[in-house]
Amino acid sequence: MKYLCLIAISCFVMEAAAQKKWEGFEIVEKPAGKRVDILYNGRLLTAYRYDDSVFKPFLYPVNTVDGITVTRGYPLEPRKGDRSDHPHHVGVWLNYESVNGLDFWNNSTAIEPARRNAYGTILHTAIEAKEAHKDKASLVVRAKWVRPNGQLVLNERTTYKFSVVNNDFIIDRTTTLTADKDSVKFKDVKDGLFAIRVARELEQPSTEKSEYIDEHGNKTEVPALPTSGITGRYTSSNGLTGDSVWSTQGTWVMLQGIKDNKPITIGIFDHPGNPGYPAYWHARGYGLFSVNPLGRAIFSNGKERLNLSLAPGQSTQFRYTLLVSSGKNISPADMEKIAKQVN
Repeated sequence: MKYLCLIAISCFVMEAAAQKKWEGFEIVEKPAGKRVDILYNGRLLTAYRYDDSVFKPFLYPVNTVDGITVTRGYPLEPRKGDRSDHPHHVGVWLNYESVNGLDFWNNSTAIEPARRNAYGTILHTAIEAKEAHKDKASLVVRAKWVRPNGQLVLNERTTYKFSVVNNDFIIDRTTTLTADKDSVKFKDVKDGLFAIRVARELEQPSTEKSEYIDEHGNKTEVPALPTSGITGRYTSSNGLTGDSVWSTQGTWVMLQGIKDNKPITIGIFDHPGNPGYPAYWHARGYGLFSVNPLGRAIFSNGKERLNLSLAPGQSTQFRYTLLVSSGKNISPADMEKIAKQVN
């Protein structure tokens, strides 16, 4: 009897320890898979990834606290209904279309080898620090922005802060870019800077011609994609909605829709310390949700210019906060309150 009691007590202790292990955040490095998993209560919220085939570090997938995936699967894990455009739109990322004339934004395996001398690559170099607690976690990483020949252009140090607040998943990214031995110029262009490519259900309804993934996993061209179940709509801090948000300035923008029968809100918040604040929004109905503080000449039709430049050794810093919420209706007033909290 005494032996059975000891076994029962031992099992209870082991079960309690297992439960404690999965309470709150956990960071799991997987070097062989070139990824770092960010878990909450044992469930994957996102992963920091640096796959060779994507040419930049990124977060993928991005899930709500209750397990709904809000990022597009294509090109890594194509899902039925996915658009098959822009293979460089993967998860959540930060890069830019014109850095000393190099295109870091559009680089992908779709670029022909003969044209790759015009494209830059961001190489993950190190995990500097990681820390996980109950409702907060952080990950500090380093990367290099390089030319096709490997020559260094920029050093990057990025801090991700992950948190769960009122059952919402919040990602805060702070990136410091430092010019190496040469001056660096970010020319005013359209494609940049901090972005997420969302799942098909969260796109805005559109009747444009496109390609998508069919039930057999093949790309199928159609004159117009079906709009049934496509529910997304943008709302900006400036009061605009829908397609009108594109190329306007605002301190935050949210994209709202329905996925897996639950209301979803994805919000991006600009921060007052960023260059170009308040930023312009490169928010497209087909699922690209991006904030671009560096494209002033494009978005203002030439009325403004920034052309951010760094001297050798000089740094600039960008900070953006991403909100991923499910199961609740978030109003513009709610977004204003959150903006004050994250700032």
